[in-house]
Amino acid sequence: MNAAGRQADPIAEYEAALTAVLHGPGAEKARMIEELRDGLADTAEAHVDEGESYERAARLAVREFGTVEEIAPVCQRELTIAQARHTARTVILIAPFLVACWYLARTSGLPGTAWELPRTAQSLAVHLAAVAIAAALLAASTLAATGTLARRLPTPRRLPLVVAWAGTTTSVTMAVATLALAVAAALATDWPLLALAGALSAASHAVVASSARASRRCARLAVA
Repeated sequence: MNAAGRQADPIAEYEAALTAVLHGPGAEKARMIEELRDGLADTAEAHVDEGESYERAARLAVREFGTVEEIAPVCQRELTIAQARHTARTVILIAPFLVACWYLARTSGLPGTAWELPRTAQSLAVHLAAVAIAAALLAASTLAATGTLARRLPTPRRLPLVVAWAGTTTSVTMAVATLALAVAAALATDWPLLALAGALSAASHAVVASSARASRRCARLAVA
């Protein structure tokens, strides 16, 4: 088949259109598209065996699968749940580290003349550590609700969006932690450890923020 023929392949066109409208984790999306492509190819091959030309067989296969507008919402829902699970796992891994960072800031050797800063840092540490713990608990519940429990109970429609905003909250908390650790490192006697914790906190913020942003996008598409 020449290049022009490949460009006009109904299955290839269908695959490209579906790929363009779906959003979610790369590996999950690639697996889903591959399964759909294989299904279309098998259906088209069955029509060819019945005597149809390849082009007509491909068009019949696409027609039987349904239009992109019909298939995309179902696929996007699955990808949205996959992205929510990815974000939940990220939050679970990051939250304990956030608590540890705040423990370092709270117990750092700050000068005695800077007593107001430690008091403020300790108060802020308590609140942000509570946010991190709450986000981790929600993330753990999400993994359970979209895992084994999903086989028995329907996944709440708004759960991916809730997870997305929980991830966003955690990423903001990481940004605040980075700033606080940087200030603490500037005043503390054991500043190298705090500076390292601040750098790791900044990197963690970037990871969580990226995952949460992808979850928000997927959740909006799924709800729409």
